[in-house]
Amino acid sequence: MSGVLLGTALGAITGLLVAPRTGKETRQLLKKSADALPELAEDVSTSVQIQADRLSESALRKWDQTLGRLQEAIAAGVDATKIERQQTLKHTKPEVPAESRPSVSDYKL
Repeated sequence: MSGVLLGTALGAITGLLVAPRTGKETRQLLKKSADALPELAEDVSTSVQIQADRLSESALRKWDQTLGRLQEAIAAGVDATKIERQQTLKHTKPEVPAESRPSVSDYKL
């Protein structure tokens, strides 16, 4: 939208400068165009702000969605790790502490 407005302004100025008019007519048209520039600049500024707000809202929504998926993935990973650990502990023999293991000196040779 802002590109259209800017292009229109530049096209109008270019057209004024190359049109076959007297100097006085050209100056009057340039003055009218110059008087319209603040309004054009305000329109462009408003348009850019609206687009920035839309992009910001869109980016925020996408960030929230990504954050939600990441939290779900982490929770699923934690749950899977707990389940895997429980299954591993069920199938593993408990290790005998070194103090209760027989040593070489306990055997008669």
